[in-house]
Amino acid sequence: MASIVMLSRSGPDSKLHLEIPVGQPDTEFEVEVVVRSKQPSVSQQDYLAFLQKTAGAWQGEFERPEQGEPEERDSLS
Repeated sequence: MASIVMLSRSGPDSKLHLEIPVGQPDTEFEVEVVVRSKQPSVSQQDYLAFLQKTAGAWQGEFERPEQGEPEERDSLS
């Protein structure tokens, strides 16, 4: 069993046409297709703007808050 992941773009007919090379002529295959639309990635310009906006923004000390007492739980046995 093999898994093939590929990106493809739908045509003007709103159909996705796939050609999958399998390397075995005249062989029957069971094929499972999962279609997810690709989420747009953040541009490098947007990422750099985010870094500029947030870099050095923390004010205060890095301190762990008091944890309190552990809760009592029933025995598993």
